[in-house]
Amino acid sequence: MPKYMLLIYGAAEGGPSAEEMPAEHQKWNEYTASLRAADPGLVGDQLRDVDEATTVRVIDGETQITDGPFAVTKELLAGYYIIDCPDLDVALGHAARAPIVTHGSVEVRPVFVYPAA
Repeated sequence: MPKYMLLIYGAAEGGPSAEEMPAEHQKWNEYTASLRAADPGLVGDQLRDVDEATTVRVIDGETQITDGPFAVTKELLAGYYIIDCPDLDVALGHAARAPIVTHGSVEVRPVFVYPAA
């Protein structure tokens, strides 16, 4: 069955308030449980804050390491799921149910499967 990665993007600033977070966490727990019910081998996790990210580039043979994400953006990668689905339409349906879609976005990407060597 094809695999799809759901990349969860949230606002760099704003988002749910501290008072709204318990309800937001409950929505994510329910969403994850529904994905796990559809795909028992579900892989996914929330990522730590962007201020803990490190970006590595090699320019002209020299390795450069910088704190933070590669680019300044209004949305930051917050987490991901890798799901097995029969097709893209099913993956898009799962993405549309993600709690973040009302204040962020979900990018759906097919996972490339390398042919057996």
